Amino acid sequence: MLEIEIDGQQVSVEDGSTVMDAAHQAGIYIPHFCYHKKLSIAANCRMCLVQVEKAPKPLPACATPVTAGMKVWTHSEAAVKAQKGVMEFLLINHPLDCPICDQGGECQLQDLAVGYGGVASRYQEEKRVVFNKNLGSLVSTDMTRCINCTRCVRFTVEIAGEMELGQAFRGEHAEIMPFIEKTVDSELSGNIIDLCPVGALTSKPFRFSARTWEMSRRRSVSPHDSLGANLIVQTKHDVVKRVLPLENEELNECWLSDKDRFSYEGLNSDERLTTPLIKQDGEWKAVDWQAALEFAASGLRGIAKDYGPAAIGALGSPHATVEELHLLQKLARGLGSGNVDFRLRQTDFRADAGRAGAPWLGMKVAETGELDRLLVVGSFLRKDHPLLAQRVRQATKRGLLVSVVGPNAEEWLLPVRARALVAPSALVDTLAQIVVALAAEKGVAIDERLSGFPAQAGDDARAIAASLASGRKVAVWLGNLAVQDQRAAELQLLANEIARLAGGTAGVIGEAANSVGGYLAGAVPSADGLDARQQIEQPRKAYVLLGAEPELDFADPAATVAALGGAQLVVALSAFVSPSLREVADVLLPVAPFAETSGTFVNAEGRAQSFVAVARPQGDTRPAWKVLRVLGNVLELAGFDYNDSEAVRDEALAGDIAARLDNRVDGVALSAVAAPAGALERVADVPIHFADPLVRRAPALQRTRDAAAPVARASRATLAALGLAGGERVRLAQGAARAELTIVADDKLADGCVRVAAAHPDTATLGALSGAISVERI
Repeated sequence: MLEIEIDGQQVSVEDGSTVMDAAHQAGIYIPHFCYHKKLSIAANCRMCLVQVEKAPKPLPACATPVTAGMKVWTHSEAAVKAQKGVMEFLLINHPLDCPICDQGGECQLQDLAVGYGGVASRYQEEKRVVFNKNLGSLVSTDMTRCINCTRCVRFTVEIAGEMELGQAFRGEHAEIMPFIEKTVDSELSGNIIDLCPVGALTSKPFRFSARTWEMSRRRSVSPHDSLGANLIVQTKHDVVKRVLPLENEELNECWLSDKDRFSYEGLNSDERLTTPLIKQDGEWKAVDWQAALEFAASGLRGIAKDYGPAAIGALGSPHATVEELHLLQKLARGLGSGNVDFRLRQTDFRADAGRAGAPWLGMKVAETGELDRLLVVGSFLRKDHPLLAQRVRQATKRGLLVSVVGPNAEEWLLPVRARALVAPSALVDTLAQIVVALAAEKGVAIDERLSGFPAQAGDDARAIAASLASGRKVAVWLGNLAVQDQRAAELQLLANEIARLAGGTAGVIGEAANSVGGYLAGAVPSADGLDARQQIEQPRKAYVLLGAEPELDFADPAATVAALGGAQLVVALSAFVSPSLREVADVLLPVAPFAETSGTFVNAEGRAQSFVAVARPQGDTRPAWKVLRVLGNVLELAGFDYNDSEAVRDEALAGDIAARLDNRVDGVALSAVAAPAGALERVADVPIHFADPLVRRAPALQRTRDAAAPVARASRATLAALGLAGGERVRLAQGAARAELTIVADDKLADGCVRVAAAHPDTATLGALSGAISVERI
């Protein structure tokens, strides 16, 4: 620790700190533009010039390290004169158009010009003009306003991980620009809007729609991936106009993914369901709530009476709140049915019988930076969990070694120490090899359950095991692809064993906002109940759907549409109307999306985060927890007397949440199963902007590169074995399910695999997310 004096105040700071750090610690504000606590130091705006004792000229506070006994004046006559001089230079070419600038009212340059700008300019020459750049559908540019602070450039390189912006030319001619004919396609690109201290980079969807002082601000929680990013939702006249990050160092820091930031556009989609609808003689008829609820209740009573309660199934989205999922399972069980599930894209439920608790990340999200070894199994990490991938990216700069097992090797924009690129059918065998190699590294005996696997490990498995064995703090994470695999239970068992041998933790990243909360809410089948897969393979007479779209949100879309289409009654609670819901449902009940209801999400680390509505529900929309409560009352079920969502939450999350989290599984048999020779295997990712109903309806996100129409992908070796060349149209088949796509070469995919995205209308006619698939030229 070093003692310095700043503006007459004694401050003790760590060695290596800068004057800016010391000022922040002392609560002293130093004007600045280019400095940002999460970015490297550039010291190019010079606005933070301060006077330092014995220094011949003012020094930039952001780049000046403290020394013992240093004396600094941040608002002395010399410091202020230097700061005013810098401000005059910054304003020389800046257009004085604050009234029409979209940054007006929240602009750092505007704020600081009040204190450090002159009343008139001495510059009489013609101001420069910089042409705008096309950065894509999310970020709008007015580059004449740019002050070249380079925050956006540093963000894309250091945080997003890829240089998509740079600075060209020199002096007055310097410009920030993307590479020629390129847009900014990072899944974190919207953060450069927040970082820009002027009006050069603004939100294209929000542009000219409201002023910051006209909007109300409310806290909320992201309803998308399992991180649970904290949000500030800004509304005007009960319409969500913009979403910004709410800083939380333990979760999203000060960042948001584009999905979290721009999905609000879907709230005002033309497909919003705002009136209860009943299908009569094949035609949809608008009715009032009483008629719709009585229709649903009468139908459910009739099915239970005629076929027994087990003929009813309840399927909820993992993006639903804890309160909604709790009442959904309570409704099903109140009717006498144990058929309830929220894990719609999973196919292997063998671990349920021996599960010790709710699967979770196994550690705090903030502890990612403390890891020195990480094994990620079956994940599209960068797109499935952008902000978690960003934390891993920063940790690799501090020495974290990342190993990966899976059929995909797309670029995560971080160094990978060891990789086993294997087909899905070989995942279990590969993890077993890592266990064998790790046991050898540690000099311990392997679990007897692995006796059926080869005693020797391959080169990739040994490299991964050697990396894990040398770690001090180790984690093993199972991604979405691993959880959705046909042998997911075995993968979790082996992940636990790897973590035990390495002295680390095993965890599940989680697909959605409530992948953990669904377990805590009890939205899983009882001992005699049917899971999500069984409810589709053994069709029920009636279904209650909560927030899910049959053709896009299930593990086997074709089978799901067929099962629901054959049911006598389908009651769908949804915020949106999709073609498949119109086809299979009998009654549509409009429920509020996250911005119009209160609720709770439990993120991957087991953190329960509650939020309240930020806008009034549209039309006759009602919060889903209220709809389920009233439906329970109409059905005359006990225990549905709640006054508010907090009462439902307290009942669902009663007790110590941490004590209910446990990744241990028992009673799962391990077996070495080889894939059929010559069989192609499907690898299915869920594209980042198609993961849930809300984000699928956000127009700006649907115009990004990540929302491009899917293609089939296979390695060059696989294409050669099929006699195909990249760019051809092919017919894909999974049993009776068919789809036609263009196939392209992708050597970042394991041989013998075909990668076909799920959750997209072009592939909704296909079958299961994993398993055999055939390809033929059209």
